[in-house]
Amino acid sequence: MSNTLRPRVEPPHSASPAAESPARNARTYHCGTLSYTWRGLLVLFAWLLWGDFCWTLMEAVVPSALPLKLKALGAPNWLMAVIMSTLPGILNMTICPWVSFKSDRFRSRWGRRIPFILWTSPFLCLFLLGMGWSESIAGWAQVWLPPLRGIAPATLIIALLAVFMVGFTFFNMFVCSVFWYLFNDVVPAKFLGRFYGLFRMVGTLAGALFSGFIFKYSETHMREIFTGAALLYSIGFGLVCLRVKEGEYPPPPPAPKGNAFQRLASDTLAFGRESFSHRFFWLFYLWQTVSSLGGAVGIFSVFFSKDMGLNLDQIGKLGAVNSVAAMLAMYGAAIYVDRWHPLRISLYFATFGAVGAFGGWIWLAVSPPPIMYFWMGMTGVLTAFGQALSGNAGLPVFMRLMPPSRYGQMCSANSIIRSIGTVVGGLIAGAAVDMVLKVCHGSNYAYRFLFLWPAVCNIVALVLVSMVYRQWKCLGGDEHYRAPAPWQPEGFEPMTDGHIPVPFRPRWLLLVLNINTLLFALAPPATLGFIIWLQGHGMTRAIWWHAWVFLPVSFLYLGTWLWQASGIRRDVRSVAAGQRPAYGIPHHGVPMVLAIQGAVSWPLPWIFRAWFMTLGREQDIIWYGVATSLVVPFTTLLAYRLIRLIEREPANITMGLDSNPVSVQPVAGVVQSLV
Repeated sequence: MSNTLRPRVEPPHSASPAAESPARNARTYHCGTLSYTWRGLLVLFAWLLWGDFCWTLMEAVVPSALPLKLKALGAPNWLMAVIMSTLPGILNMTICPWVSFKSDRFRSRWGRRIPFILWTSPFLCLFLLGMGWSESIAGWAQVWLPPLRGIAPATLIIALLAVFMVGFTFFNMFVCSVFWYLFNDVVPAKFLGRFYGLFRMVGTLAGALFSGFIFKYSETHMREIFTGAALLYSIGFGLVCLRVKEGEYPPPPPAPKGNAFQRLASDTLAFGRESFSHRFFWLFYLWQTVSSLGGAVGIFSVFFSKDMGLNLDQIGKLGAVNSVAAMLAMYGAAIYVDRWHPLRISLYFATFGAVGAFGGWIWLAVSPPPIMYFWMGMTGVLTAFGQALSGNAGLPVFMRLMPPSRYGQMCSANSIIRSIGTVVGGLIAGAAVDMVLKVCHGSNYAYRFLFLWPAVCNIVALVLVSMVYRQWKCLGGDEHYRAPAPWQPEGFEPMTDGHIPVPFRPRWLLLVLNINTLLFALAPPATLGFIIWLQGHGMTRAIWWHAWVFLPVSFLYLGTWLWQASGIRRDVRSVAAGQRPAYGIPHHGVPMVLAIQGAVSWPLPWIFRAWFMTLGREQDIIWYGVATSLVVPFTTLLAYRLIRLIEREPANITMGLDSNPVSVQPVAGVVQSLV
């Protein structure tokens, strides 16, 4: 077989003629015992990305279509949460660590990852088909099994869907566990970053295609959608397993001695001792867990959108357009994840997300026409780069913080804690939604309270990621970070990536401050102009609110921002002079992205306020003004204040093994060279 289709495998220590030719060796790339030409590398990427496309499209079907089917059958929200969140969380907590452990130590002529995917695919597709054909199966069962005839058809279908969902999730866990590890085994290290960017783009494209062209048929053509997903996965992903070849691996570590119980006990004790014995690991696991808990109510978001007046076609188009916009920004955003450090990016987005966490309150007071709400959703494309930047930091933050020698083990430990949180959180979230529905007498208006759950999770996640960030700084930060490693005599393990992120740039930070100053300065004249416009429409209450509340507060916010910006400039000058700043100095990266997004989207609140005015909806103008003129600017001021507090240098920075505090002199040198 040509090595352009499958990688060439060489013995670990063999000297091939290609290696003796500098020109040829320059065009050959290695990953372990695998060697690729440029053409072979491109074909490898094509097969892996095709596999990602098939897998993502298949996985998009279940969480999107199944809640609609369960809702149509009359399943309560707590049961939906159990089926969609709790049971998968239990399986993820138990199956993924076991599969990861076994896969690391498995050897075969097909490799150590692909067999786990290939052998489970038939069963996965079988249960996927079962979900799609659940109504027919229930009908056949009641015909051929008389004891089932006394069960209500809807109840039997729900029971079958739950069984098929558990079976599907069980076998899908094998794929979820090892597919990600396959990249590290077959993709050359120098291309991993670019491959991950392409990987996310293809996955987003698959999700966008489903949202834009398939999701709208979820209620009417569920059988056809699930059947198509099963066929696509079995054929498409099966070809990936046959065409991608793994290389040769070192022999697995010797198994513990003793009987099966003793070996299991020894492995379990080692796993627990190494994975949970350091405070840094616990903070990291809890941060990841709480962050994922915020999505526990995501299965109900479609009902919120429907209560806002959108149909499935509009919901699908919103998802597709925003996904495509994020996909186009994804590859460029991946570059800045390495430059600005994924942990810092996660912290900054968590800060801005937490201070604005309760922004969904506006929909409790305002019900715009469906077409207006649809276009409000479309404005999400303006924040696509920020969304891509935040999303791309998810996996790299693991790679940059976890000790390399125990990376897979730490991922499994994190999965266990996150799964426990998902199980408990899913039950609580489902019960909470049912309780609100009861208070609202069954009205779908109850789904407008969904924002409360992720809001609380975002605030807790900010506290945890702030603690992780402070610990990271104490362990060396950007230049000297060494991961905690209780199994090492010195207690630390050096990181091998050798990549130092770009420090804050005073010129760029000054530009960020100036953009925000301009945005705050534009608020008073814009408010005054809108007051003049309102006078021609006789909306006296709206005029009063704009003249006596929004306009004075806009001047107050402007003065507060100027005071805060002057404090940041003063701290920058202190660092340049070799002195310790009063507060921490924000990194320019994420604030620059958010400032540009704010400048581009600045006219939108005024456009929608004018739209309300043309409809004669004075009360909605007032409430929308409260949100955009009072709440949003306040959250910006609060976010910058929190970032300055979090960025303060810890009192004891160890820089890995060195316990001496970090001096401000190196930072001062950087600033002096740039100011």
